[in-house]
Amino acid sequence: MTSLRRRTLWLVMVLLLLGTLLIVYLNYRDSSHEIEEIYDAQLAQNARLLLGVMHMPLASTERDGLYRAFNAALSSAGPHKVGHPYESKLAFQVWDRNGRSLVRSPSAPPFDHAPQRTGFHNIQLDGHDWRGFTLPDSSQGLLIWVGERDDVRQDLVQRIVRHTLWPNLVGILILATLVWLAIGWGLLPLQNMARVIRSRHADALAPLQIEPLPKELEPMQAAINRLLAQIEQLLQRERRFIGDAAHEMRTPLAVLRLHAQNALEATSDESRAEALGFLTLGVDRLTRVVHQLLTMARMEPELARQKWQRLDLESLVREHLAELTPLLLDKSLELALEVAEGDFHTTSDAAAIGIALQNLVTNAANFSPPEGEVKVSLDSDGREYLVLRVEDRGPGIDEARLERLFERFYSQDNPGGAGLGLAIVQMIANRLGGTITLQNREGGGLCAELKLPRAVPLPDA
Repeated sequence: MTSLRRRTLWLVMVLLLLGTLLIVYLNYRDSSHEIEEIYDAQLAQNARLLLGVMHMPLASTERDGLYRAFNAALSSAGPHKVGHPYESKLAFQVWDRNGRSLVRSPSAPPFDHAPQRTGFHNIQLDGHDWRGFTLPDSSQGLLIWVGERDDVRQDLVQRIVRHTLWPNLVGILILATLVWLAIGWGLLPLQNMARVIRSRHADALAPLQIEPLPKELEPMQAAINRLLAQIEQLLQRERRFIGDAAHEMRTPLAVLRLHAQNALEATSDESRAEALGFLTLGVDRLTRVVHQLLTMARMEPELARQKWQRLDLESLVREHLAELTPLLLDKSLELALEVAEGDFHTTSDAAAIGIALQNLVTNAANFSPPEGEVKVSLDSDGREYLVLRVEDRGPGIDEARLERLFERFYSQDNPGGAGLGLAIVQMIANRLGGTITLQNREGGGLCAELKLPRAVPLPDA
């Protein structure tokens, strides 16, 4: 790709050159037409002047003397100090009614006979093209022809074109230099922006603040700043993921190593089996932690893309609960669904809602006693929100600790949990424009209430 400056210059100069050539062509055409008109008028005028001279009241002997005087005067025409080079290219000739030549200029072409055509006409005589005008005189039986060689007119047209074209070509060269300098001056703000960007350190993600900045470059600066903000968010997510993984895996890995060492050093089958059992539980917990960490790392950029679609929340809930039923049956739990009357269509992110529902149901199953019940209900809060509730029959939780359940890696009374499930649900609720709340139920158990808007929420800036 060539430089923007050179590209703009070529475009401007091509347009100027085409415009100049078009103007020269129009000038040439108009000049040719006007010159033809002027010269034709002069031919007609000269023919009538010559006719006037031929009508002078003279005797026959005097008229013969006039003809001889004409021929003598015209024979001296040529390139001398008093004349003009074009004199030899202009000609006239007069015939009587019998076709006898009475007067002719020395430069007149040789006619075999008097012209039969009157008015303006083009003929080729003596190897040259002539433009002529024939004027008949019926009163005295005269035929007057006045003409000039076509190269006289073409020479004048070419002179006009040369005098017009060369200044334009020279002007284009001068204008190209001025345009080149003007474009360079106009691109200085862009060059300054490029210099500022090149001078920035790779770790500098602060927004660009270039002032003064032309209005045409403001969208570019805004786009670069948005990109820098997205890169900063991506780096923050990566740093958070690495920090979370290092924080949460350090202790389980150390415990796993201890259990593995105990299994190797066990002196009996019972102690070895116990160590291996602890090792298996530790691996399962670490697997859940890794799964939840990957889910959270995947959900953050997915939610930022705002993959909204029209969906039926009731159908979506039934579909995911069908997938979760084997898990609850394996824990000897009963799964119940209660749907109120109403329309549960909304515009939202189906995948994100599915992950939130899965985490809420799994969390309820982990705290429910055997033979207990996990109840999922779907209702509406007027015309603004849809309400999804997940209730369990577990022990509940201290009111002072309810809000802490949304903290990362906080897992109250669940040693096998990763402490990320409710944090993921809260992140999803915030990105979908909804809320998630927890409250203890009367008679025991916990109720998680997820509110989702019916309309499309405004994306975060």
